[in-house]
Amino acid sequence: MKAYLTQFLVALPAVFFVVDPIGVVPLFLAMTAGDSPEKIRRTAMRACLVACGLMTFFALFGTIIFKVFGVSLGAFRVAGGILLLITALDMLRARPSETRTTPNEEQEGVVKEDVAIVPLAIPLLSGPGAIATAMVLMARGTTMTATLPVLAAILLTFLLSYFILRASGLVQRVLRQSGVAIVERVMGLILAAIAVQFIADGAKELLR
Repeated sequence: MKAYLTQFLVALPAVFFVVDPIGVVPLFLAMTAGDSPEKIRRTAMRACLVACGLMTFFALFGTIIFKVFGVSLGAFRVAGGILLLITALDMLRARPSETRTTPNEEQEGVVKEDVAIVPLAIPLLSGPGAIATAMVLMARGTTMTATLPVLAAILLTFLLSYFILRASGLVQRVLRQSGVAIVERVMGLILAAIAVQFIADGAKELLR
């Protein structure tokens, strides 16, 4: 039980910080401007459900993808760590990461009628960095039960993401732009450390 709790406490910040729902708040507000409270709630719900389903799918079947493409776990850990590090560096500079979405995609989202699936769920909430993180964390488990803490971390992350997006107006008013930037930088620092650990673990495995 202690090992599962430890794994959960490692997985939860890794998944939550790379999904970064607080950083998505300004974009969510821009994309849902003028919508009714009910539509905003439905948009947040659909986006989180789709993103959670996508990350859970890759977490469960990531090893099969490794085998199909002949990619070793060590190589994927290094690649995932590098991608995560790029995202973390962008967070430290309090700017949107282009590994998740580009300015053109953001602009398209503002004028789209339905933004729940694209670009909110994919790639804002479940971008390449988030998917890679889930797959690397799952690969650490040697048994099916050992992977349950990672799945629990994914579910809890998107439950929290739903409530954060649903209350996005309040979050923006409380934190303001400077507050969001500070939170982004703190999360980016922790995420950078996790990314370096991923790269170190992958490098060790490749050197063997």
